[in-house]
Amino acid sequence: MLRSNLAMLLELRAENYAVIDHAIAVFGPGLNLLTGETGAGKSILVDALALLMGDKASSDVVRHGADRAVVSCVFESTPGAENTLESNGIDAEGSEIILRREIQAGGKGRVYVNNQPATVNVLRQLAPELALVHAQSETMGSFDQAQQRVLLDRSAGIGTERVAAAFQEWSEICTRLSRLEGDEQVRLREADLWSFQKNEIEGAAIREKEDEELEIERRVLANAEKLFAAAMSAHEFLYESDRSAEAALRAAERNLEELARYDPQFAEAVQQIKSARAAVDDVSATVRDYASRIQASPDRLTELEDRLEVLNRLKRKYGSSLADVLAHGQDVAAKLAEIENRDQLLVDLRVDQARAAEAYRAAAAELTAARTAAARKLEKLAEAHINDLAMKARFAVHVTAQEGESHWTRQGWDNVDCRIATNAGEPLKPLEQIASGGELSRVMLALKVSVEEGASRGQRRKAAVPRTLVFDEIDIGIGGRAAEAVGQKLMKLSRAQQVLCVTHLPQIAAFADQHFLVEKQERQGKTKTSVRLLKEEERAEEVARMISGAKLTDTSLRHAEQMLKTSRKPAKSKLHAQD
Repeated sequence: MLRSNLAMLLELRAENYAVIDHAIAVFGPGLNLLTGETGAGKSILVDALALLMGDKASSDVVRHGADRAVVSCVFESTPGAENTLESNGIDAEGSEIILRREIQAGGKGRVYVNNQPATVNVLRQLAPELALVHAQSETMGSFDQAQQRVLLDRSAGIGTERVAAAFQEWSEICTRLSRLEGDEQVRLREADLWSFQKNEIEGAAIREKEDEELEIERRVLANAEKLFAAAMSAHEFLYESDRSAEAALRAAERNLEELARYDPQFAEAVQQIKSARAAVDDVSATVRDYASRIQASPDRLTELEDRLEVLNRLKRKYGSSLADVLAHGQDVAAKLAEIENRDQLLVDLRVDQARAAEAYRAAAAELTAARTAAARKLEKLAEAHINDLAMKARFAVHVTAQEGESHWTRQGWDNVDCRIATNAGEPLKPLEQIASGGELSRVMLALKVSVEEGASRGQRRKAAVPRTLVFDEIDIGIGGRAAEAVGQKLMKLSRAQQVLCVTHLPQIAAFADQHFLVEKQERQGKTKTSVRLLKEEERAEEVARMISGAKLTDTSLRHAEQMLKTSRKPAKSKLHAQD
C-alpha cells in the first residue's frame, strides 16, 4: 500500500518553456513514470523542475515567439522547508510551498516563493528538503571525489559543522601570522602608510555626522537673505499685519463666544479657535526668533566650505561616510599596534595556532572515523543493490585521511574514493573506468538508491532528506533482465519516497503507480508538447508501443498486459517505510 502522507511534489507546470506551450502534471505518491517518443520533451520537464531547485537559467529555454517562460510547482511542505522560509522572511501558506520562476527572453529572470519575491539562493536552500534531481546530463566526469564524499556524508547523516568551525579559526590565525611574518620591507612600507593614514584621520578631529550638521549650516548661510525675508514675511502674515491670521482668529473667537452665550453647541468651537490662536502664536514666535538669529557671514561660510572639503576628501579616500572614515582609522591603528607589539603577538599567535590546529585534528579525526564506519555500511548496501541489477560486482568505498595541512578543508581532510570490480578476479578500479555504459548506469542508480536508503534511515540525525527523487533516463544502456531489476529497484525506493523517473524501457514503465505520457504534436504550424496521466487501459497500449514501436500488435499488447500484471505482485522491500 502506498504511503500518501509523505511530503512530495504535487504539481508541475511549464508555460512557453522550450517546446512546451502549456503543460501541467499532477503527481501522486510512489513511482511516477514519464514516457513518450524520443524528442517529445520528457527530459524538458525534469529540467524545468531542476530550475525550480535552483539550477542556472538561460534565455534559450524561452519558447520561440514568446516573451518569457514560466515554470512552477507545488510541494507539500516540511518543517525544515518552513524554517528556511522563515529565515528568509517568506510567509508560509498552509501546508504547501509554491515555487515559480520566470525567464525573460532578454535574459532576466524572477523567482517567487509562495507568490512572494525571492532569490535563486532561496530555491537552493529549499532543494535539500524538497527534491533531488539526478539529471540525464550528470556524468561520471562530474562525479568527482568531492561529490563522492557528499554522497557518503548524506548516506549516514554526517555533519561537518564542527570541523568547519575549527578550520575557520585555524585559517584566520594562519592569515594573521602570515601577515606579521611577511617581508620586512613590505611590512615597513605598510607601517608608513598606516601611520600616515592614522595621523591624517586623527588630525582632522572628526565628529560623527559632523558633515551633515555643517552642510545644514552652510545652506542657511548661503541663503541668509532669502531665509530672513521668508521668516519675516511668515511672521507678518501670522501675527503682525492688520489682516494677520492671529487677528482673524481673534475676531472669530469673539463672535463664537457671543454665539456660545446663547447656544452651548459653540463652546467646543471656541476652544478649538483658542488652540489655533495658540498654535499661530507659537509658530509666529519661532519664525521671528529664527529670523533674529540669521546673520550673513561670508567668513563663516568660507570656513564651513573649507571644513566640508576636508571631510569630503577624507570620505573619498577612506569611506563613503564619516563613520567609515573613523572605522578605517581604528583599523589602521590596530594594525600599527600589532606591528609595535609584533614579537609578543607572534608568540601568542603561534600558541593559538597550535591550539587551533589540535582542535582541527581532533574534529577531523572524529569525522574520519564516522566516514569510515559509514563507508563500510554504504559499500555493503551498494554492492547488494548493484548485484540486484543483474551484475556480479565487488564495491568498496575507501576513506583516506590526508593529514597534511595542505589537505585541510572545511569538510575535513578525507579523500573518499568509490571503487568497483565488475568481473570476478579483477582488481577494484575507480568508477569512471567502467567501460560499459549500461553497467555505469546501473552502478549509479544502485549507489543513489543506497545513499537515499541510508539517508532515510538516518533522517532523525543531521541529513536533510528530500521527499522527491527524480531520475532522468538513468536506465540508458540497460535492457532485458537488468531493466526489470531496475524497475523493481525504483519501485522499492518509491515505497519510502516519491520517485519521478523518465524512462524509455517498457520493463520499467510497467512498475509505475502513475504513468504519464509526454506527447509532441503539430498544431497550426507549431510543435506543442503535452503531458497526460494514462488511464489503466491506456497504460497497456503505451507499454506495448514501447515494446514494438509505433505499430501495435496483438502480441505486444498481450506482452504488455502480462508485464503490468506481473509488476503488481507484491515485492519484499529492503527500504523501510517512514513513520
